[in-house]
Amino acid sequence: QVQLVESGGGLVQAGGSLRLSCAASGTKYRIDTLKWYRQAPGKQLDLVGTIFSDGNTNYADFVKGRFTISRGSVKNTVYLQMNSLTPDDTAVYFCSGRLLGKDYWGRGTLVTVSS
Repeated sequence: QVQLVESGGGLVQAGGSLRLSCAASGTKYRIDTLKWYRQAPGKQLDLVGTIFSDGNTNYADFVKGRFTISRGSVKNTVYLQMNSLTPDDTAVYFCSGRLLGKDYWGRGTLVTVSS
């Protein structure tokens, strides 16, 4: 059973930073593409960014220049480094990966940015 688990959320002041982690377990295969999403209270789910098998990344306009996705040294671990946080970044952050044609999601980690 493939499982994705996010961690690293919490309360931070505006202008601060957080690093979220996403660790996938239950598979011997490498998940080539991993995505970070977020959902603010009462809002739709938004794609934050993607990291591809070759390490390339792309980001939503609202986080460009502030957020960075990277892979960890442990297989199927990715990070979301978030800098210059604003209250608008308050949301539950989810990671998602596709493996053998099936999408897997974590349960999310809450990030709260105070003004």
